[in-house]
Amino acid sequence: MLEVKDIHTYYGLSHILFGVSLTVSRGEIVCLLGRNGAGKSTIMRSIMGLTPPRQGSVVFSGENITGKKPHHVARLGIGFVPDDRRVFADLTVGENLEISERKGGKLEPWSIERLYDFFPPLRRLDSRKAGLLSGGEQQMLTIARALMTNPEFLLLDEPTEGLAPLIVSMMEDQILALKEAGLTVLLAEQNQRTALRLSDRGYIIDNGVIRFHGSIEELRANEDIRRKYLLV
Repeated sequence: MLEVKDIHTYYGLSHILFGVSLTVSRGEIVCLLGRNGAGKSTIMRSIMGLTPPRQGSVVFSGENITGKKPHHVARLGIGFVPDDRRVFADLTVGENLEISERKGGKLEPWSIERLYDFFPPLRRLDSRKAGLLSGGEQQMLTIARALMTNPEFLLLDEPTEGLAPLIVSMMEDQILALKEAGLTVLLAEQNQRTALRLSDRGYIIDNGVIRFHGSIEELRANEDIRRKYLLV
């Protein structure tokens, strides 16, 4: 469904990604593990068109989307949940969702009512300004807002970062439920426990280079790789 092939991405003159390649098949959750600053978010931004790669290609559902504008990528069915929870702070929860709505998509459509069933805490917060929400509530809203675009594929960048353990557990359950609803997910995480619980396959990135790729079983079994590239 998604093929990233030999991409090189820069921020100005700084070379960040060095020949990164990865694939995600329909119906999978694939995790992207690495320390802070390893290049996980840059891969997400490269796919979404926010920081287009200078070399290599990004192909989604057979279409080359390399360098396309983010709104074009979104129309093709990719939703993006950034790591900094960019909610519209002065708008209510309901207004944040309303302005994100995009009709279409191949899966069962997401409506505000369906999202309130999926994230029950958001229902009682419908009229509260997003800037007044807790971190966990903002993360729910950020994911819900991405779902309002009715994607087939979801880029989740550090969805559990900074959340309390109880909220992390709830978020893990909801990500698995999204897979059951038909979504395909590329998940960038520092939290090994979360990534290993949720994913079918995993990649490890370090200093802008993919250092490992394999099944979750292989990743669990390879303690040397995890110690070398993931422990702080």
